[in-house]
Amino acid sequence: MDQVLKLLFGTWTGLLTVFSIAFMIGMVIFLATYFIRKSGEPHQ
Repeated sequence: MDQVLKLLFGTWTGLLTVFSIAFMIGMVIFLATYFIRKSGEPHQ
């Protein structure tokens, strides 16, 4: 497990993977809250 964490946070590829996953999770949270908020508003 130590080797996995060293590769994940110690190489550019691993850091790019971590940031990509974090960005995707952030976008999912943002879009879900945006669509839920917009679906409750009356149509104009």
